[in-house]
Amino acid sequence: MSSHHNLHKRDFAANTRLLKIALIAVIIGGCGTLAAFVLLNLIRMFTNLFFYQSVSFAAHSPADNHLGAWVIALPVLGGLIVGLIARFGSDKIRGHGIPEAIEAILFGKSKMSAKVAVLKPLSSGIVIGSGGPFGAEGPIIMTGGAIGSLIAQHFHLTAAERKTLLVAGAAAGMTAVFGTPVAAVLLAVELLLFELRPRSLLPVIVACAVAGFTRPLLLESGPLFPLQTSEVGVSALFSCVIAGILGGALSALMSTALYKVEDMFGKLPIHWMWWPALGGIAVGIGGYLEPRALGVGYDVIGDLLNGNLALQLVLGLLLVKAVIWVIALGSGTSGGVLAPLLIIGAGLGTVLAPWLPGGDAHLWPLVCMAAVLAGVLGAPLTAAVFAFGLTHDTNALLPLLLTTGVAYGFTVLTMKRSIMTEKIARRGYHIYREYGVDPLERQHVDEVMSHTVTAIPANLAIAEVLERYFGTQQAHRCYPVVDEEQRLLGMVERSSFGPRVDGSNPLTTLFSPVHQTPSSALMALPSETCRIAAARMASHHLERLPVVSDLESRRLIGIISRSDLIKPSRLFFDEEQKRERLIS
Repeated sequence: MSSHHNLHKRDFAANTRLLKIALIAVIIGGCGTLAAFVLLNLIRMFTNLFFYQSVSFAAHSPADNHLGAWVIALPVLGGLIVGLIARFGSDKIRGHGIPEAIEAILFGKSKMSAKVAVLKPLSSGIVIGSGGPFGAEGPIIMTGGAIGSLIAQHFHLTAAERKTLLVAGAAAGMTAVFGTPVAAVLLAVELLLFELRPRSLLPVIVACAVAGFTRPLLLESGPLFPLQTSEVGVSALFSCVIAGILGGALSALMSTALYKVEDMFGKLPIHWMWWPALGGIAVGIGGYLEPRALGVGYDVIGDLLNGNLALQLVLGLLLVKAVIWVIALGSGTSGGVLAPLLIIGAGLGTVLAPWLPGGDAHLWPLVCMAAVLAGVLGAPLTAAVFAFGLTHDTNALLPLLLTTGVAYGFTVLTMKRSIMTEKIARRGYHIYREYGVDPLERQHVDEVMSHTVTAIPANLAIAEVLERYFGTQQAHRCYPVVDEEQRLLGMVERSSFGPRVDGSNPLTTLFSPVHQTPSSALMALPSETCRIAAARMASHHLERLPVVSDLESRRLIGIISRSDLIKPSRLFFDEEQKRERLIS
């Protein structure tokens, strides 16, 4: 094959709008940092208001309150307020945010409302501030996504471009909250984008980078939980596998329990508006028994990673946090899943640490929290890099990679859906999270088209055309029509002629502006992918497309039909299904 033949082929699709989308992503990245700043301060303000009856933005843990049994009423009050907001504001604020963002991307043309951008952080601040055992990441993903979508809606963009900017806002918000830009990009790739193309990846990278650079202007810089473990030995290989299996099993258990609880709430004979208040009762009781289970719990994560908590306290905290998180989230309130899962996973690692060889005691809470995260999200790379970004512990990278991979494999083999997709599936939408290069993208029109074309000369009389090409010996349903210079005029089929056509007229009369139909001007270029040709055929209900050398000359060089488009899929099927032993 000559080098000239391959000049039009590229590694990636050329997209001249990429620069414009990336520039918009710069604005969205800055807005993501601002949204994170507002959300975190809302959580602090409501925490001080509920637990200390003061208006302050200082960081205080709800565990230090002196309310006694009155603490049980606070999550109930918070749940009641959020139920009212969801009922009379927007029910899109319910849940932990990521499934709602996925649903908007895949089934809502990436359109989100201003109500969500305002009410999601407000409701999450109230829930978490009143003691809800949630993190800020789900709300900021939803809020950042809503901001990205709203900004995108002010421009003349496609749904795919809006999706990119929605995800850019979500990832930028996560970057600003946790200071983990690379993990946020990976979260976008593994959970939200459903593709890996420059048109989507580059704007997300830009938004996360901007959020990362602007974060120190409004929030604290550096890792949230700085940690440095010692180098691991070979025996850690076995320990990582065990930690991964147990982390995956725990994540599967948590996911199953969550939707069992959600089903129980669904059977209650009262409106869902009251469910968060009922879930708040469990949160309040759990917070009364174990105060450190309330709220975001970043201080608890730090203590678990640094081994500052006794084993008996960890067991109690792990049990209470898991129970109240499952009940509260199952009630349909507003809050994130990452921070609670980090606590639960780190608690598992603290319990396992005395029994796992190959690394120091601080390593196993870290890798177990990443393992639980990987299992629940179905995103091993995000979980591993996220844990590294939170701690900057370079010695933990290899154990993190293996442990999250094992946990991910465990849940893939044992669970049909993740916590991220189960809720969407219950609404009647199936999400298939695997994606690869479409076989129709891998081949171009000139590789599968027929080079031998039966074309009709335009100077023939219509009667002769009907007799010669549409008589008893008709070979094709439609034919390309060309002039003396082999310039394509269009396509004709039997229905093109009509009952009153004058057979003595030349065929060219059918291609005058009066007679020409939109489909007669459709064609394919040799440099286009088979996917583009297939989409054009499907949208215009065509079986064949003429292929021209270029749009200027319109010289006919071939024809591509539906049967030609099967060829790439046949090759793909052979690669996937045909088993053979090449060396015996």
